[in-house]
Amino acid sequence: MIRNYVSHGVGRVFHTDPIVHHSRNNVAGHMVLNQTFTKEPMLTMGRIKPVVWDDNWTMATEDPNLSAQFKHTILITKHGAELLTNCQKI
Repeated sequence: MIRNYVSHGVGRVFHTDPIVHHSRNNVAGHMVLNQTFTKEPMLTMGRIKPVVWDDNWTMATEDPNLSAQFKHTILITKHGAELLTNCQKI
């Protein structure tokens, strides 16, 4: 897992607080009611050093091994966490 990438809050500004780390860490924080955030780790079969392409958007690892990124958007409700990007099987 690429550890120096993080997930983020989603609000009136798309990339906003909270910053959500993908691995165990000592960063304090908590989620609050009606907060929306993403969880978007990047996984790799090889080295964990990322490289940004010349388009300043596309990311890959420095070696030719496979890598993938996925994203979920989560809303904190009074009943718990609701996965907004949950796709039902058809």
